[in-house]
Amino acid sequence: MLRLACRKLGAHMNSGVNIRPLSQISGFHSSQTCLAPRSFFGVEDFLDDDNSRPYTYQKEKKSKNPNKHVSFKQRTVAYMEPFTLDVFISKRFVSASITHRVTCKQVAVAGTNSKDIKAALRSRSDIPACLSVGRILSDRAREADVYTASYTPRERDKFEGKIRAVVQSLIDNGIDIKIYLD
Repeated sequence: MLRLACRKLGAHMNSGVNIRPLSQISGFHSSQTCLAPRSFFGVEDFLDDDNSRPYTYQKEKKSKNPNKHVSFKQRTVAYMEPFTLDVFISKRFVSASITHRVTCKQVAVAGTNSKDIKAALRSRSDIPACLSVGRILSDRAREADVYTASYTPRERDKFEGKIRAVVQSLIDNGIDIKIYLD
């Protein structure tokens, strides 16, 4: 295809005729003249509505009502209660962490999968293991100057059994946990 275009350009140069841009040469693509300059990659196809981002990034959800009022509590809750507790319990191990909401950094982490706790426990997923995870997490949180946290259980989790043991152990060891049950 490139040879064909070069031949046509060469023929035009030898005959003394004005040289036209490659996009206006007839016969280059299916014998039709293309007058509009087009990008090779078709960039206009890869940009979203406001031409700000490539198509690969996920678009943020636009609110149906952009003038909707956001309450004071919704705006400030991340700063008033900056630390959250996250508890994960599987069939094999238990882990818990305290995370800062604004910076998304984990302040304290404890789990039965770590080397120092593995050796001291008979089982890594029973109630005594949950109590020891809560105790170790509270010690590490106090070292990081965290004394309060909030906990909201996941939708599939019930606040009973092993989860309650971890949270109760944190409370017993000096960390104030505010529990939000829906």
